[in-house]
Amino acid sequence: MSAEMDQLIAQFENFQAKVRQAETRFAAVGDMQERIARVETTVTSPDGTVTVVAGAGGTVTDLRLTAGAMRLEAGQLAQRIMATLRRAVAGAAQQQAGIVDDAFGDQLGVDVTGQVRQAQAEAFGTAAPEPASEQQAPRPRRRPAPGDDDDFDQGPILRRS
Repeated sequence: MSAEMDQLIAQFENFQAKVRQAETRFAAVGDMQERIARVETTVTSPDGTVTVVAGAGGTVTDLRLTAGAMRLEAGQLAQRIMATLRRAVAGAAQQQAGIVDDAFGDQLGVDVTGQVRQAQAEAFGTAAPEPASEQQAPRPRRRPAPGDDDDFDQGPILRRS
């Protein structure tokens, strides 16, 4: 075989490897979407009278009030519901951000979870501790696939302001 043919074969094999890497990444996107669809954060108010469950996209999927909640003044109950709701939605958003970080954070050079927490702190004028959750489990870290050497290693594509 000629040197040109060897070079063409090497380029084709490199192309095939890139296609396999892209297929792996697309599979990771599907896995990420499934994990996000299962996001659920349950938060109970400090006095135990209000419980809110939030899912993907901050969707409130359940609101439970105890008999003690019904003895609260309307304004107090509304305040307690809103505070608990905010914590549940914040927890769900942080879970989603963590899933995105696990899937692509290293490759894109961004800390989505940190950015979400900072935005929440700015929006609510508070420090951004991770909300307590009865359903929130530690998330596994994504490990790069073998041979995961692509052009994404050239630095972050998003600029921080």
